[in-house]
Amino acid sequence: MSCLFHSLAHYIEGSTAESVRQTVCDYLAAERPLLDGLETSAILQYEGPHYVQGMRLSATWGGAIEIQAACNLWGYRIVVLNRRTETCTEIEFLPVSAEPTRTIHLSWTGGHYEPAP
Repeated sequence: MSCLFHSLAHYIEGSTAESVRQTVCDYLAAERPLLDGLETSAILQYEGPHYVQGMRLSATWGGAIEIQAACNLWGYRIVVLNRRTETCTEIEFLPVSAEPTRTIHLSWTGGHYEPAP
């Protein structure tokens, strides 16, 4: 199971990594908005014709697309601490159509996500 979905489930009450994964995939499959001014289908076309089907598999790693979908689904601001850099820069994801209701933090090493304080 992808560490991203485990990390997101840590913050979403009553969820599991698998339920978060499937909810995010349902969002993507419905082509709901990811970003203003860019169709979701246009983003996913660069990832391959079976992107969502592949993402539904428990061994598939999630990334920025899934983080943005989670922002939009739960109305969260998600701040990812990029630990790949010496200065540990932050990458901010915001919901596309609403003010965030909560901020959560994730840590990313380039190959692993985990909840961050």
